[in-house]
Amino acid sequence: MSLVGPPGCGKTLLARHVAAAYPTTAWLDAGGLADVDAVLDAALSALRIERAPGDSALAALGRALDGTDTLLVVDGLGEVAGLAELLSGVIDEVAGWHCLVTAYAPVGVLGERVVRLRPLPLPAPADPLEGPAVDLCLDRIAAAGGAPVDLTAEDATLRRLLQGTGGLPLLIEQLAVQIAVVGIANAVPAASPAEALEATYTLLDDDERRCFRRLAHLSSPVGLDLLAEVAELDRAQAGAVAEGLVRRSLVSVGADGRFGMLAPIRAYGRGRGAPADDDARLATAALLRWAERVTPDDPLVGSADEVWLTDLTLMRTAIAAACADPSTRHQGYSLANRVFPALYAAMRYREASALLEAVITSGDGPSDIGAQVARRAGIAASEAKGTYEGLWLLDRADEQAAFAPNPSLESARNLSIRAEMHLDAGNLDRAEVDARRAIELGAEDSYVVRQARRTLVDAFVSRGRFRAAQEMADLVMTGAVPEERWLALSAMVLLGRIALEQGRLREAGAAARAAYTQAQATGEARIALLAEILARQVDPRTEPDPVDRESLPWAVRLGVLTEDARALLLADEAERAAGLAADVVVLADSCRLGRDGVEARLLLGHALVAEGEDDQAVVTFLAALDRAVRIDLPLRAADALDALADAAQRRGVAWLPWARGCAAAARAVRAERYAAPWGLAASALVDASGQPVPEGWVEDGMVTARAVEEAAAVWAAGEERSGSALAVLTKAELEVARHVASGLRSREIARALFISPRTVDAHLSHIYRKLGITSRARLAAMMAEIGPGQG
Repeated sequence: MSLVGPPGCGKTLLARHVAAAYPTTAWLDAGGLADVDAVLDAALSALRIERAPGDSALAALGRALDGTDTLLVVDGLGEVAGLAELLSGVIDEVAGWHCLVTAYAPVGVLGERVVRLRPLPLPAPADPLEGPAVDLCLDRIAAAGGAPVDLTAEDATLRRLLQGTGGLPLLIEQLAVQIAVVGIANAVPAASPAEALEATYTLLDDDERRCFRRLAHLSSPVGLDLLAEVAELDRAQAGAVAEGLVRRSLVSVGADGRFGMLAPIRAYGRGRGAPADDDARLATAALLRWAERVTPDDPLVGSADEVWLTDLTLMRTAIAAACADPSTRHQGYSLANRVFPALYAAMRYREASALLEAVITSGDGPSDIGAQVARRAGIAASEAKGTYEGLWLLDRADEQAAFAPNPSLESARNLSIRAEMHLDAGNLDRAEVDARRAIELGAEDSYVVRQARRTLVDAFVSRGRFRAAQEMADLVMTGAVPEERWLALSAMVLLGRIALEQGRLREAGAAARAAYTQAQATGEARIALLAEILARQVDPRTEPDPVDRESLPWAVRLGVLTEDARALLLADEAERAAGLAADVVVLADSCRLGRDGVEARLLLGHALVAEGEDDQAVVTFLAALDRAVRIDLPLRAADALDALADAAQRRGVAWLPWARGCAAAARAVRAERYAAPWGLAASALVDASGQPVPEGWVEDGMVTARAVEEAAAVWAAGEERSGSALAVLTKAELEVARHVASGLRSREIARALFISPRTVDAHLSHIYRKLGITSRARLAAMMAEIGPGQG
């Protein structure tokens, strides 16, 4: 539905009344949004939806709205090319949500219900002095502190004044303010909103006028502290001024106690003053003073409960204003650098990324902090968008490092972060190279050296180089000062992982508990989660702490979700376990978190086995084997070989020699490292006694690409395919296709199959690509053509 009409006709007021009737509402202030992408981003922000790396904004919006009965209010929409087509597509694909738009003209969506707001009806000469226009006027007179109006004595006067407003709510409100202040006999009706606002403006004192004009130049509602800064008053005086502006209907107060303006009033305020650009400049200066006052001086200090986080939009505006002027850009860089720790602690990575990237692209920063800001932008981008999304910002940090007081040290810091990115992605060779170079260049900085060494420990553990990992871990853990303590605790978790891989379960559990306890005591929530993951791997009965999974950084979230899926599988909830593991696979691939993707595929394969889906499980184990070999994860490759051996053994006697060959290769890989299978990998082992390792499958303790190719060829030769056009689909994809054909939406399909809407969308994307189609309607038609039970 679209509410359309001229400024001042009450569109926003009516939208607020409508929204109050809905249990779930997301309010999008669309003023100034110029393109479809900006509208999509604003909608996701209003819905508080974090988009997964690689996920389209449109798909994320559809999942957020599907079947939720949410009302999305798009207030103050201007002309946006392509918006009608976008909304039409969402309406066609997504059910169970509502959209209310306020604008000057209809959007143009097919089936749009347009409500054109007319002026409020005014009492005719022969009618009683009553109705909505009269009620609004009397209510606003009372709110503005005016004396009650004697409707009998002032009947003619009030009728004349109301006729002058034309029934426009904004004009009626401003007329009421006049009546409250100067009396009904001295009030003058205005012919337009601008005239009405001008009449009210003349009633303000100097402090109120200054506050009103400058507040109009701020794009978002403000708290009392910032309002005081803008008005150049103390807090008590600012409160009194704000109260006066509210009484005069120039300013509104939100449920959060912040002060804002309707668009027509803001537009008037920006044009008032002599000259208006002085007020804009002074408002920006006040905004910067506020920003400087509320942010910590130390760029390493910040907490998740900083008071300015509720005014993040205005903080972003202040930083952008400072960066836009070359003479104050250093101030913008400094502010951005100082707000980063709080945003990181609050795990608001996407907002940190957007803020810091805007700073970087505004121009080169000061030599003393330019590299640090760019480096932090890279960290935030990697956390929010995917592992490698921050690399270009690290390249920018390298450029900035050349002008820093100590270029080598800044380069070392950049390399240490780049090494972590490569590690998360599974590019272990690059991770090791960059970590060693960081140690070489940053030898004078113990933090950089310890951080790079921790990265090496992690890479060594992944590769099964346990002796080298233990030696390097000793260096990380020895002599760590408080700010380096998290690195020592991380090394402790990695040592516990070595103990797990080698079958020393009590030792692994002790390391997990010690690291968890110390991390909790020092506020290192991320390390505590990593320690908890290890504890759950050692003992699946470990009860995890309650935590909002959606708020976690991707590199930690996927590990937590994998253990959640493992717990479901061990609780005999294979279908739900498979759905969650499939989610992690999709997310890991999107985020470029290679190691997590291998772990999730192994778990997904075991869940499929538990469901009796051996064919799908084999394909999944082969994919896990291929990725483990390419990433250089020998022990995970061994797990995949054991799983394939078990699957082959279940196929019958003819497959037994091949099954034993797989098991023998897995045993050879583990023997090199004194490792033992654990968890699900240890649940179904094939006896490989006396069986030689297949030729060329293991070299230098590593599974080879030849092993992957030959394993895939063996299974492909034994696989039988149906002649159906849908034979290219996996069973999971077929299930989704059948539900689409029955008319279900993504959220309904997700509930039916115990998977997430994101996984349903991923399956649909694969189905469309395989079948060469582009819509649900075509898929449903194909299913109908083939008939039930086919494929």
